[in-house]
Amino acid sequence: MGGTDLAHPEIPGLEETNQKITNLKESNGIMCGIVGYIGQNDAYPVLIEGLKKLEYRGYDSAGVALINSQNQLNVYKTKGKVSNLEAMAADKDCSGHVGIARTRWATHGEPSATNAHPHVSMSGDLALVHNGIIENYQVLKEQLIEKGYEFKSTTDTEVLVQLIDFYYQQNGKDLVSAICQALNDAIGAYAIAVVEKNNPSHLVAARQSSPLVVGVGKDNLNFYIASDATPIVEHTDKVVYLEDGQIADVRVGEELNIINLEHSACHYDIKTVDLDISKLSKGGFDHFMLKEIYDQPNCLKDCMSGRLFADKEHPENNRIVLSALHDYRDRLVQAKHIIIVACGTSWHAGLIGKQLIEKMCRKRVEVAYASEFRYGDPVIEPEDVVIAISQSGVTADTLAAIKLAKEKGALIFGIVNGVGSSIARETDTGIYIHVGPEIGVASTKAFTGQVTVLTLLALALGHEQGTLNNADYYQMIEELSEIPQKMEKVLEQAPMIKDISRMFTYAHNFLYLGRGVNYPVAMEGALKLKEISYIHAEGYPAAEMKHGPIALVDQDMPIVFLATHHQLYEKIISNMQEVKSRNGRILAVVTEGDQQVKKIADNVLEIPRTLNALVPLLSVVPLQLLAYYVAVDKGLDVDMPRNLAKSVTVE
Repeated sequence: MGGTDLAHPEIPGLEETNQKITNLKESNGIMCGIVGYIGQNDAYPVLIEGLKKLEYRGYDSAGVALINSQNQLNVYKTKGKVSNLEAMAADKDCSGHVGIARTRWATHGEPSATNAHPHVSMSGDLALVHNGIIENYQVLKEQLIEKGYEFKSTTDTEVLVQLIDFYYQQNGKDLVSAICQALNDAIGAYAIAVVEKNNPSHLVAARQSSPLVVGVGKDNLNFYIASDATPIVEHTDKVVYLEDGQIADVRVGEELNIINLEHSACHYDIKTVDLDISKLSKGGFDHFMLKEIYDQPNCLKDCMSGRLFADKEHPENNRIVLSALHDYRDRLVQAKHIIIVACGTSWHAGLIGKQLIEKMCRKRVEVAYASEFRYGDPVIEPEDVVIAISQSGVTADTLAAIKLAKEKGALIFGIVNGVGSSIARETDTGIYIHVGPEIGVASTKAFTGQVTVLTLLALALGHEQGTLNNADYYQMIEELSEIPQKMEKVLEQAPMIKDISRMFTYAHNFLYLGRGVNYPVAMEGALKLKEISYIHAEGYPAAEMKHGPIALVDQDMPIVFLATHHQLYEKIISNMQEVKSRNGRILAVVTEGDQQVKKIADNVLEIPRTLNALVPLLSVVPLQLLAYYVAVDKGLDVDMPRNLAKSVTVE
């Protein structure tokens, strides 16, 4: 997208410079949280509570813009968390029925009050919040400086509000037209909300490659804007998910008007959101992460509900029902090559899915980082199936991978948590994991939900095509139905894990080792520790330890072994003895009743016995708890680890 389709005589050379920018390397960014409100109530409480619910999306600064009854635009912003903003605004004029707010995660410009959003135009007429990256901001900034514009920050967002203001002043202060013109000039990703000082009954929002939701109140008297539905559901369950290139023209008492960048009206559907508000609170736990770890047994029940049917008395009645498999049976059965694309924790789930699908379905499966997928010129055939995994459903790299695969004619199968999310809408079919909103930045219940869904898919597809016999199919279904109960038994060890964790706060490095399906679990455990405790950790196949990592082993480096009674058990025992002979300190996750490992390891955590394919759903839980308690013992902010936010929504 750029300014090549329209002429802009006031800003010369735009077509040429935009083309140059298009060829530059993409920028990286983390998602942030946008909230907007316009209606009959006070805006400030709605905005602050909304920011708190979106703080998991970024928390290096926060700000709010309000228009009061005298048409004064009041902007308050500060470095740090939303609580800092509350303290700053406590004695300020926070009146008004319209406003926008944002919690920021820096992409351009260091975290500071100056760089925090909202940004105000030089004229003082407009305030804007923005999630995304304007890639050609530097070019646009230079052109605006030539026109007399001055800048207070180093952000791309201030450039955008000044560009909108430029057109706003040129066209008789028509905000919608000004936004259309400015966004046709801008290259990059954005979700924006804009208010104008002299029209407090008007708010405009727009999106491109960054999610934005409009909540519609009763009789069109109240409207809500947000990056996702979590801040909206307590006010209304009626929402509109904006599509790329759409602009929402919001006016109190009027029907929502949605147009594209060419001013043409767009059809839209108002959807009903089914979201349990109780899941947006900590529910008595100290942190969202701990609550979400403990939520997992019930989450997996929700995930399997209506899909897995287990009859212990008559196992021949055991079955899995997936609408995706019913609707796209031939494509899924006939596919010889499946490509799983994902990032971070979702990628680890994909590695487990690969082993399950290959074993049960006898199909060739490749797992690729979504961020690298399209840049390696991947071989994708029309008969292939591409499985896209994302907790949020808005990960930019995964969306880009999907679009490439669609161009090649592949069937796109989505595994997401975010209902109505961008990825959900882009895929041909798929499965929601249905584990509820995950607020903690370090993913826990989403991981086990993803692994559960991948297990359901592998079982159903393998049985459908005859590569998985009835006996194994029935046994797996029965055992999978019992996993939530067995997971509760693992959680009972939390006090023991808490005590053990205190011994590891000294560590600067960790090594996690596993084999078979436990190898991706080792990687996931290491990632959790890195994310929230800031301790360097690596997950390795246990056999690869002697090909380098063993050189690091000493008494100061804890080694976590996933040594359950399954694949290559005897060999992993041998790996443990190698570590012990070099004075390594061993923490082992074992199958309950294990005696052999107990003789070698310094500490042991037990999980209930289960089938090999289902072990990851249990073995990951002690690792989640270990990471959590180590971080707590170090006095760290578990839910908001430094330099991280929940998802990456721009490249």
